[in-house]
Amino acid sequence: MIKCHLSKIMGEKKLKISDVSNETGINRGTITRLYHETAVRVEFEVLEQLCNYLGCGIEDLLEIQKTEE
Repeated sequence: MIKCHLSKIMGEKKLKISDVSNETGINRGTITRLYHETAVRVEFEVLEQLCNYLGCGIEDLLEIQKTEE
């Protein structure tokens, strides 16, 4: 399972979904799905834009978590 830390990072920086969307040009729905961890796919370009905008690395944004069987 892949965990997305967008909501945590945005909370620390006191950013709203609309702020990130307006300033990056990323579709608001895409950011909302990543924020709420309901996205099933995401473009590499979107990940790159988010990392550049937030000043973080991909490893800060996404994490692979092992699932127990």
